[in-house]
Amino acid sequence: MATIHEVAAKAGVSTATVSRYLRGQKVRSAQAVNAAVAALGYSPNAVAQSLKSGRTGMIGVVVPDVTNPFFAAVAKGLEQVCQGQSFRMLLANSGESAETEQEILADLVHRVDGVILAPATEQDDAPLQLREAGVPAVFLDRELAGDEPFDAVLVDNVGGAHAAAKHLTDLGHTRIAMINGPADTTPGRGRREGFLAGLEEAGIELPPEYDLMGGFQEGTAHQLALQLLAQPEPPTAIFTGNNLMTVGVLKALQDMRVDVPGEVSVLGFDDLTLGSLLRSPLTCIDRPDVEQGALAMRLMLSRITHDTPGAPRRIVLDTQLLVRESTASPRPTRKARR
Repeated sequence: MATIHEVAAKAGVSTATVSRYLRGQKVRSAQAVNAAVAALGYSPNAVAQSLKSGRTGMIGVVVPDVTNPFFAAVAKGLEQVCQGQSFRMLLANSGESAETEQEILADLVHRVDGVILAPATEQDDAPLQLREAGVPAVFLDRELAGDEPFDAVLVDNVGGAHAAAKHLTDLGHTRIAMINGPADTTPGRGRREGFLAGLEEAGIELPPEYDLMGGFQEGTAHQLALQLLAQPEPPTAIFTGNNLMTVGVLKALQDMRVDVPGEVSVLGFDDLTLGSLLRSPLTCIDRPDVEQGALAMRLMLSRITHDTPGAPRRIVLDTQLLVRESTASPRPTRKARR
């Protein structure tokens, strides 16, 4: 591989002139340097360039579950904006663990120009080390409790869950269960608040045995759904807190041969990739996941490339109720499945 000294010799200039040219500065021998670079196939050393510019060209992205299709769609939006901007993404998975997240951020803090992060909990203090190190951070889908100054791109969790509750109560359901994610996360808290508010407006109180919390995971939702179906008075409708939990609930209903929506209506937060192709296409609260990722990356690049001053920006995107065939009016009371 050619060196900067060989380029300088071929162009008949000093290495300092070649260096200035490569940084985009005007030099009198630009044509000769350009010809030498092309002839020798010279590629600047990325590490050396980063030392000079103070940038690495890398943006860290830390999500709680890389297997969740939502974060795959978000990554697509992030990458779409990254392309052509001389930045690359470094993706890491925290596994919903604050401890793992802290270790990841400690490793990234000197290796990236910024971090796009979905904090493990709203009480998380690991992201504060980014601010202390002067590394820009943008929160994705989640944020911290309090007034910590970070950019964030969120969705209307409260409004979406409220719409879900209203849809089910308008259909005539009164025995409605919720299988939701952790209440110490932004989506878990917001969706619970919105759903309870919607039920309250309809004069319905959610009993403890219908108010269940999992880990935004398929397996836990599957077990909780089986628990609901085994009750003396099972619910006639179930609201799930995210797409993976919806899959777990649908599997449990299939295992117990429960008809959807004939015996139990199902409404999930987040659409499923094949949700419209199910035997009873899924009614859901949809959100612009790819756009959410794209907006987060635009905020990040704005902070990095323009050193944008000013207060943190908080963007909240709307959700949409997609009514399909997995919800219907309740039929006469049925017995528990065992």
